[in-house]
Amino acid sequence: MSRATPETTPAAGERLDLPVQGMSCASCVARIEEGLSGLSGVLGASVNFAAEKVTITYDPDRIRVTEFIKTIRELGYSSPLQKATLAVSGMSCASCVATIEKGLYQLPGVVLAGVNLGTEKATVEYVPGTIRVEDLTRAVEAVGYTAEPLEAPEAGVDREKLAREREIRRLRIKTLAGAALSVPLMLGSFPEWFPWVPGLLTEYVVLFLLATPVHLWVGWQFHVRFWRALHHRTADMNTLVSVGTSAGYLYSVLVTFVPGLFAAEGLAAGVYFETVAILHTLIILGRWLEARARGRTSEAIKKLMGLQAKTARVVRDGREVDIPVEEVEVGDLVVVRPGEKIPVDGLVREGASAVDESMLTGESLPVEKRPGDEVFGATLNKTGRFVFEATKVGRETVLAQIIQLVEAAQASKPPIQKLADRIAGVFVPIVIGIALASFGIWMAWGPAPALIFALANFMAVLLIACPCAIGLAAPTALMVGIGKGAEHGILFRGAEALEFASKLTAIVFDKTGTLTRGEPSVTDLLPVNGVTPQDLLRFAASAERGSEHPLGEAIVSRAQGEGVELATPEEFLAIPGHGIRARVQGREVLLGNLKLMTDEGVDLDGLAKEAERLAGEGKTPMFVAVDGRAAGIVAVADTLKPESREAVEALHRLGLEVAMITGDNRRTAEAIARQVGIDRVLAEVLPQAKAEEVQRLQSEGKGVAMVGDGINDAPALAQADVGIALGTGTDVAMAASDITLITGDLRGVVTAIALSKRTMRTMKQNFFWAFAYNTALIPVAAGILYPVAGLLMSPMLAGAAMAFSSVSVVSNSLRLKRFRPPRSSGR
Repeated sequence: MSRATPETTPAAGERLDLPVQGMSCASCVARIEEGLSGLSGVLGASVNFAAEKVTITYDPDRIRVTEFIKTIRELGYSSPLQKATLAVSGMSCASCVATIEKGLYQLPGVVLAGVNLGTEKATVEYVPGTIRVEDLTRAVEAVGYTAEPLEAPEAGVDREKLAREREIRRLRIKTLAGAALSVPLMLGSFPEWFPWVPGLLTEYVVLFLLATPVHLWVGWQFHVRFWRALHHRTADMNTLVSVGTSAGYLYSVLVTFVPGLFAAEGLAAGVYFETVAILHTLIILGRWLEARARGRTSEAIKKLMGLQAKTARVVRDGREVDIPVEEVEVGDLVVVRPGEKIPVDGLVREGASAVDESMLTGESLPVEKRPGDEVFGATLNKTGRFVFEATKVGRETVLAQIIQLVEAAQASKPPIQKLADRIAGVFVPIVIGIALASFGIWMAWGPAPALIFALANFMAVLLIACPCAIGLAAPTALMVGIGKGAEHGILFRGAEALEFASKLTAIVFDKTGTLTRGEPSVTDLLPVNGVTPQDLLRFAASAERGSEHPLGEAIVSRAQGEGVELATPEEFLAIPGHGIRARVQGREVLLGNLKLMTDEGVDLDGLAKEAERLAGEGKTPMFVAVDGRAAGIVAVADTLKPESREAVEALHRLGLEVAMITGDNRRTAEAIARQVGIDRVLAEVLPQAKAEEVQRLQSEGKGVAMVGDGINDAPALAQADVGIALGTGTDVAMAASDITLITGDLRGVVTAIALSKRTMRTMKQNFFWAFAYNTALIPVAAGILYPVAGLLMSPMLAGAAMAFSSVSVVSNSLRLKRFRPPRSSGR
């Protein structure tokens, strides 16, 4: 990738070099130059076809760099972006997310910025060369938070766990300290409830001394972040907590040390020291519980990292030596004994064994491995000893790439969360307005002592309204859902793929290699005229030994599998479009279609009807004649995968219309469709027309998923709302599709869709309770029930409710850990 280099010239504004991909001829140059030159603020654009870059001179006051990227893409080309991931600390609610994203978008080259509260990460895509990673961290710090860049993850290195453990330890210490000071504060503040408490503990000065460490140390993070937010003219959850508790604390300080200010009006009836201390303690307790619960939402990553072998036995200088897995190099010969984990990816060179790959693919049966077969790191050798050559190590292994994909997906943001973040961005200022209005109304029309009532309700409104739960509603469910998918061999490209998968109404399967095995095999042997099935197979397979046709290879493979002794044909002649003629052990063998038999004058003895029946079942019947007399029929077909029918039935139960798309003739396609219960057949479709068929379904208002191998079906996968690629897990680059199934088992499609629906249902439940909680309780905290029922919400109750609302949202998300794939009616 070429680097962009912005330069400033005195009279011509700034100059920027951008890489451009997809140009095929000189006309592309003119098209790009014309498109960019037409933008307001662009002073000139020049494309270098050989270097695949465009140089743009522009006025930065009139146009943003992101407009260039957008225009290049609209013209049908691409300009590669760089991606950076930052670990962000200091966030507490959804409004923090909006603040940081706004700060990142202020940078000129940022095209996409997404901040995830659940993972505490920011993912930024930007024009290469316009900014540096250091600029991104400074932009985050400029709005009051801290950030550091994250490198690509390595299997076995759990950065998140280390950071989470430090945070949990800090919150636990503060919670215990806050509780230790809050208990005597509570006892000393209510001597009428606890008459046995020493009189010294009821003194306001003693209460002040106990409450001050809680307010200034336990709650320090709220005050610091409030001042940072104030400096940047923003507001978040820290604003609500700091302003609310500080109001109560300062009022209590004045009552303690300047009681004369309130004595004239009889307002010095008490202090709020215990309320302030208990509020801080409860909120920190909620944060502690939340941090512990959020740590459990990412257990999928921990499980994947835990799969990595710690050591490897390699052959060095003719000796077997044990070394740390990090020291294995490409080309090393690695020895694996029974019961050991395979340390890295490679190719078997010596020996054979059965390998348990269930930890990566979800398949329970061991896979036989022989020389030339691939093996993958973190899988388990079951039986034999073998030696393999390391081909991928460190971050290049399948396991490391899967971890990276899962982390990236968990850090992404679904469209539903983006809407919530926009709401949270204006929510805090509105709440502050409601709190001030409540304070003013109670001061003007409230009962005596008005200041006490006004202050209590002011604090209650600020504390009840924290948007923490709104910010955690989607990320926590997403982390558990995507992690659960990885456990079942399903890799979601991102949050959008998961959300769109939950809205599907139709799913299209490619036939060959998707619903079927992709390899023809013999399905029927129908001998006549006294020929045995074994002789029929022997004649047909011996004749086909000189053929390279896939159907002929299927017949030979069946014969070899049954141990049939084959002869080498003395003569062999391929008859294009009809079949073959061969001489086997002195006898003339004909093998082909009905036209060949008719032309050769072979009496089929009623076999034509059998051939018609087999063709109606989607099979290819081939007649066999020996010395001019019919010997029987050999039927060959690309057989269905054993789980295809089960998967289609399960998709129907999920309410989806199921279609099949194929280049085969309609008769064969409909026969296959009947066997699996498919609703709609799209037959005789050329590969380049598959995308048009998907588009036609979309024009009917359907949400369409396409399931294919990710290569021949690439246009259709891209056109579909959700592209699902089948693979073996060896090429994680298949994540260019929206969803990748590590195995070729179609039940994974059912699991992916069921999991997406369950995850989105959990998100919506979280959002409902988060918004309903705020909508219902803010008026109560403001005192709306007092005139009719005499009820007021205590600030302590408001703080406790706010603290535990976040815990309830995370706990609801954790219920996804109990997800199990749908069971078929036949299992």
